[in-house]
Amino acid sequence: MSDAGEACIRRFLAQNNIDHEYRGLRRLEAKNGDRSGWMEAKTDYSLSRGFSYEVSAQGGSGFIRDKILRGVLDHELKIIAQGDAAQSALALANYTFEPMGVDADGLANVMLSPKRKDRVLVAGTLFLRPGDGDPVRLQGRLAKSPSFWVKNVEILRTYGRIGGVIMPVALESTAEIRWFGPASLRMTYAYSEIDGRPVPGS
Repeated sequence: MSDAGEACIRRFLAQNNIDHEYRGLRRLEAKNGDRSGWMEAKTDYSLSRGFSYEVSAQGGSGFIRDKILRGVLDHELKIIAQGDAAQSALALANYTFEPMGVDADGLANVMLSPKRKDRVLVAGTLFLRPGDGDPVRLQGRLAKSPSFWVKNVEILRTYGRIGGVIMPVALESTAEIRWFGPASLRMTYAYSEIDGRPVPGS
């Protein structure tokens, strides 16, 4: 592991250990075959109350909305309620981090190797800004299929610095659903408040 690679990873791990409270709006869209649906949900997360959401608008296929979109939010709610969020964190307890040099975009590429077969972990590449260790995106495949019905789950998670802190801003995913074929999901995050402070321009 190069000294520059080690330093970049250390900077990332130091800032990624902070759990930020927030309020915001999620927009979710999914498609499976000729069925598609969308949903907007107000979200709230705090260390004391946990995660909650309220659907504010929705449309399209009821199957997509209920089985996929609401399922994504319910899964997040369940993980946080059970205190299992740390099991999916980008941390040394869950992953081996291996620097793979700098790409043409000037981003440090870090190979992520899950330390166990778990459906909340990703085998893939983390892209960091070398100067500050800020994550730009995470791309890869879930280390374990979520269920008998869903397999080959590929994800692309994008991050941004908002209100002075790093937060996820988008998630794209593709998967194979047994007997129903390929499915795709996109979820975007808009924040109105982070750590009790209003987000400028929200």
